Amino acid sequence: MTRDQTRRNFLRVAGLSGVVALAGCGEGGDGGDGGDGGAETETETDGDGGGSPAETTTPSEADGGDGGAETRLSWHAGGQGGTYYPLSNEFKTIVEDNTDFTLNVQSTGASVENVGSLANGDADFALIQNDVASFAKNGTGIEAFEGNAIENLMGVATLYPETITIVTLADTGIEQLSGLEGATINTGDLGSGTQVNALQILEAVGIEEFDEQNASFSQAADQLRNGDIDAAFVVGGWPVGAIEDLANTNDINIVPIEGENRQAVMDAADWFSEDEIPGGTYSGVDDAVPTVAVQAMIATNAEQPAETVETVTAAIFDNTDALSTKTDFITADSAQDGMSIELHEGAAAYFDA
Repeated sequence: MTRDQTRRNFLRVAGLSGVVALAGCGEGGDGGDGGDGGAETETETDGDGGGSPAETTTPSEADGGDGGAETRLSWHAGGQGGTYYPLSNEFKTIVEDNTDFTLNVQSTGASVENVGSLANGDADFALIQNDVASFAKNGTGIEAFEGNAIENLMGVATLYPETITIVTLADTGIEQLSGLEGATINTGDLGSGTQVNALQILEAVGIEEFDEQNASFSQAADQLRNGDIDAAFVVGGWPVGAIEDLANTNDINIVPIEGENRQAVMDAADWFSEDEIPGGTYSGVDDAVPTVAVQAMIATNAEQPAETVETVTAAIFDNTDALSTKTDFITADSAQDGMSIELHEGAAAYFDA
């Protein structure tokens, strides 16, 4: 696959999933399932199980204002082998313990799919990458968004660095980015933020010939175990569960993004920042690995009532001590670092208070 073919393939697959996800957005249509992007679609057993638009009635409006009526919100996360899904379920517990809202957390193909679900009302809140949020809001960067800016996409809070991890098995002999030339690479779910970043990085460092596969983090780990792929891109806060599990059963390498390669990546896209995976994060990887990162964030849509957004935001950031995931990063003080789109008025009311 040449670089031009890679770019065309990138635009095709990102555009395909994004167009499906965004179908009907401008006219308020239901948009189908928000574009599955090849992702898992399991839902929580205590949610509505259908991924349908959630009720957005606030406690003060429901059932005469007694706060006792069902107030279900749909929260779209990511694949179950990444960080979005378990973190979202921690948010679910916090919100349900501290408000009258119920959160239905769904596993999805993550950022690009989640933007479509927010745009068409299938999701009330979602986790996305700050770079994808900027693409969507400004109608740039991804073919699905070109000329189709998602004007109702609104920011709530940034959370933590999403580390770019390139994982391979030790016996592949791939230790540097140059070793990916001619390799079979899982770049993440079709149309996901992971795929966007993977193809940006490969192009930036001049990897032109490779066979692209698309699957979730958990499926990519299985592909590595089975020898079906040579390497996989994973974007998420370390430690990522799928990589932890893989490292516990196989000898792995984390391919560094460093030196001139790291500078080339950051020159290609200004939302990338320097990052590092600490030594000992994964079994058998004793030394720190230099890489790059984007930023995870909570997003919503302009149709959400200000009171709803403020209540959910307050529940999360007033109770960060109840979290067990990314606790060093998720704070009210840092929740606007790297915010790439306009803040929802409900979130602004909380952070400006």
